[in-house]
Amino acid sequence: MTAIDSPNAAVPAAHSIDAPIPGALRLSYRQFRYWVTYTRRTWRGGLLSAILGPALYLTAMGIGLGTLVDRGSGLPGGVRYLDFVAPGVLAANGMQNAFGLSTYSVLGSVKWFGNYWAAVNTPQRPEDVVTGHAALSLVWISGVTGIFFAFMAGFGTLHSPLGILAWPASVLTGAAFMLPIMSYVITLDSDQPLNTLFRFVMTPLFLFSGTFFPWQQLPGWAHPIAYATPLWHGVELCRSLTLGTATWAGSLVHVAYLLAFALGGYAVARITYRRRLYR
Repeated sequence: MTAIDSPNAAVPAAHSIDAPIPGALRLSYRQFRYWVTYTRRTWRGGLLSAILGPALYLTAMGIGLGTLVDRGSGLPGGVRYLDFVAPGVLAANGMQNAFGLSTYSVLGSVKWFGNYWAAVNTPQRPEDVVTGHAALSLVWISGVTGIFFAFMAGFGTLHSPLGILAWPASVLTGAAFMLPIMSYVITLDSDQPLNTLFRFVMTPLFLFSGTFFPWQQLPGWAHPIAYATPLWHGVELCRSLTLGTATWAGSLVHVAYLLAFALGGYAVARITYRRRLYR
């Protein structure tokens, strides 16, 4: 009789079965670390554009187009065009990066690369997957908008100590778009709707948000559309902070609106991720 067949043989400890499952925070952190590892291999191209883009854009606005606009009738409050447009582009930068981070990377993870499926075959749950992925995306948005904000400060567009808050405001603007988009993209089986999302959602938002020109110049019927867009709230919040015109009431309304989109999108994403990844 072998040791295995012996009734007195020691039974191996079933630690793999009885071991406690890590908590949600640790499981989300594991997904976050995956995306950190992925980003380490792809960050160079994104960082280069994040540095050159603001430098070239703000130079063009300050030395080129901005000087022509400033010679005209002027903007509300008599501000320079560079001071007007820079905080708007800061908020729009958060939105653009949110679109980029929450579309093809999400669809690819479930359709082409399979890393979402690999994750849910571990103790990670769909809600841990979306939390970890969203956390890394917010870190990236924070870094890119932080670079743009640093260039803004160098170009002298901050006219209030509260201007430093425009940076987190731009990150919040990105979150207000990123999480709802993630909740939608995870339900897709094709990348065709993404073209529609970029062309007929992201691009028109610039027209109704007051990023490049005062939204008051829009026709009256378009004003309610502007109020309904998260980008308008992000632009108004960032601009009022950098120009020193922010009020507590107005700022709280903008923050509450953006938070509602971000938290609502996260709540929906937890549901849609579970439906897609648990079959």
